[in-house]
Amino acid sequence: MTTITTDRAIGAVLGSAAGDALGARYEFRPAVPEPTPIRMAGGGSFGWAPGEWTDDTSMAVPILRTVARGGDPASEEALDGLVAAWAAWSVNAPDVGIQTRNVLTGLEARTASHARAAARQEHEHKGRSAGNGSLMRTAPLVLGYLTGAVDEELRLASAARAISDLTHYESDAGDACVLWCVAIRHAVLTGELDVLRGLDLLDLDKRRVWVDRLVTAEHSQPVDFTESNGWVVSALQAAYAAVKQSTSLEDALVRAVRTGNDTDTVAAIAGGLAGALYGASALPAAWRELLHGWPNLRADDLVALSEQAIGERPRAG
Repeated sequence: MTTITTDRAIGAVLGSAAGDALGARYEFRPAVPEPTPIRMAGGGSFGWAPGEWTDDTSMAVPILRTVARGGDPASEEALDGLVAAWAAWSVNAPDVGIQTRNVLTGLEARTASHARAAARQEHEHKGRSAGNGSLMRTAPLVLGYLTGAVDEELRLASAARAISDLTHYESDAGDACVLWCVAIRHAVLTGELDVLRGLDLLDLDKRRVWVDRLVTAEHSQPVDFTESNGWVVSALQAAYAAVKQSTSLEDALVRAVRTGNDTDTVAAIAGGLAGALYGASALPAAWRELLHGWPNLRADDLVALSEQAIGERPRAG
């Protein structure tokens, strides 16, 4: 890891958290047109403090901690730990996605196997389960797969899908996490934006579908997906459109928040990729100073965990 790639890797985590906190005020509201400013002012439906992240980053923190501890994030032991952490958090969390809450509160035991069974049951009951709740938390996983090993993208894709499957049974959710994680990794290592890079890691019959979806996003505005951005596909399309058209990390996050509706999640998703492109150093200092959230962490804590995850400091025990 060079100074630049380290900055980009940390940027993926901070960018996602900043997008989450920025969008908290505007969640479930209509799109915000220019020139109305977007401010990290808190408020919103749950009365967030300025700079306070929501469930998006709260669910990402256990993933970041898992990667920082080392080992295989996709091992059953690691997945058990994620489920236990999420289930404990969800008991008193002010904001948990409906689908995710249904899975976590219905567990017979706080293990990965029980979570997967509950996710499948939720899917069978509702007939669909491709909400954006697994994509919103996925960015920190990338930090465990930055060594440049030959099979690293494949292992990252497998881990991304395994973690998505804990709460989201439908394949679109896992596919989205694969594409986004591989794109973030590529941006960290090269500084390039390429959301099609992970296409070959999807099932053959899904590749053309996702090409069409991503091409549509390239020629759209984020607001074009507002009505359905609780769906993982529309959330990814909106986030991609925001990043594709951006000129800076701040610009990408503001574009994502302007979409309205599920603003914190779209901006958290966009922030993971935009942060990987522009780096943590591109985050406005005023926003970084305000960033905080469950479990009593601040931006500097996310940076320290990110440094552990990429091997810049001794791994946590």
